Amino acid sequence: MKLIRFGEAGKEKAGIQDAEGINLDCSSFGEDWNEAFFSSGGLKRLEEWLSKNRNPLAEIPANARIGSPVARPSKIICVGLNYRKHAEEAGMAVPEVPIIFMKATSSLSGPFDPILIPKNSVQTDWEVELAIVIGKRAKYVSVENAMDYVAGYCLHNDVSERDFQLRHGGQWVKGKSADNFAPLGPVLVTKDEIEDPHNLRLWLKLNGKILQDSNTSDLIFDLPTIVSHISQYMTLLPGDVISTGTPAGVGMGLKPEPKYLQPGDIVELGIDGLGSSRQVVMNDPEA
Repeated sequence: MKLIRFGEAGKEKAGIQDAEGINLDCSSFGEDWNEAFFSSGGLKRLEEWLSKNRNPLAEIPANARIGSPVARPSKIICVGLNYRKHAEEAGMAVPEVPIIFMKATSSLSGPFDPILIPKNSVQTDWEVELAIVIGKRAKYVSVENAMDYVAGYCLHNDVSERDFQLRHGGQWVKGKSADNFAPLGPVLVTKDEIEDPHNLRLWLKLNGKILQDSNTSDLIFDLPTIVSHISQYMTLLPGDVISTGTPAGVGMGLKPEPKYLQPGDIVELGIDGLGSSRQVVMNDPEA
């Protein structure tokens, strides 16, 4: 299945995308795609409900806003430097264990919402990433069983402010958590629809020019390793999002000199089987 959410920010309704790519309103199912849904066998119940109710479902208007396919999760956890060439372009050693950091859940936004350059920002950057959505409570899970805890996958742009991240002191979270710094979606694709998550092309364009073009086969730490590792340090709850890292081609690493987002820029990104998203860059109106 492909799950979506649509409507005004903060008031999204539940929907699905069918095999023909048509977005359908299934708010009559009566649930949102959130922790309660995933923790109570929601995917199976939704599948059964759709088998009886698919035909009456209305098509979502083409101009409807698409929100994050997951309602605000308890955590957005990210893995840093998880592609070898990205570590090299950043001038950092290839990690021996996964580098883990957090994004504030308030940074979550829809896949076509604008990227907001925060107040005093000088180095807002882009990062196309494969995100995992957790399907059930995971604590101290083994690598061998880790994928049993995965509900599905999403496209994620781990927008980052490099000056905040690297030179404002403390942890990376400062540079990762501004509003609209986590465009997620357009869809949550359930695990059964992706044959091999370790062989997916992921790409990103800035103003029509390809800057990131890689494959998840180049991940340093694979998905089971990531899920198992994180679960040793914190309990993963249903609906939690784990973003698995970005390949080379971010603005910070461009040669001969770095390049960062400016108002009016257009960022487009995608992953095989998970759709594509598009964000227009603008200054934060509250800055």
